[in-house]
Amino acid sequence: MYIAVAGNIGSGKTSLTEILAREFDATPYFENIDNPYINDFYGDMGRWSFHFQVYFLTCRIRQSMDALRNGGDLFQDRTIHEDAWIFAANLHEMGLMSSRDFDTYMKLYGLSDELIRKPDLLIYLKAGVPKLVEQIRKRGRGYEQSIDEAYLARLNEKYNDWIENIYQGEVMVIDIDNADFIADPKIVEDVSARIRSICRL
Repeated sequence: MYIAVAGNIGSGKTSLTEILAREFDATPYFENIDNPYINDFYGDMGRWSFHFQVYFLTCRIRQSMDALRNGGDLFQDRTIHEDAWIFAANLHEMGLMSSRDFDTYMKLYGLSDELIRKPDLLIYLKAGVPKLVEQIRKRGRGYEQSIDEAYLARLNEKYNDWIENIYQGEVMVIDIDNADFIADPKIVEDVSARIRSICRL
């Protein structure tokens, strides 16, 4: 089975991925925050956007292919689809990734999309900017503390458009502003029941 947890920066993807992987006795696959371009990117997005996004794309391609090739269950924190349709597209629209680089990036994404099947279930953690900022500050990653709220708002717009109009697959939306899956075990129970129903476990 392939379950993906999607959402903006600070939405709680890593926490939910950990919880679900424990619930189903599976190995969680997390976003590689050791991207060697990360500090450069947050210092000069225009200069480093292509390198930054290609690194994340290649890491997630390797994660997905390794897990699915070996026949194991894949619980993944963020997908290649978000890398392309949310983050790379947003950087391009903001003028922080050139059209040439964006076209090249989308060709790479297109190849990977052919190689990796879509998740059996995509869990979208939807959250307003104030909630995202609260959680970003709470986890205290230094390079994230200067993220502009307008940037998070743009990403939210991209996420909502992607979920509603672009992504074609099974989706479960959790409104993080009104649902704390850490404090309320019933939310995780509902997610687990949906997974079992879809995957016929």
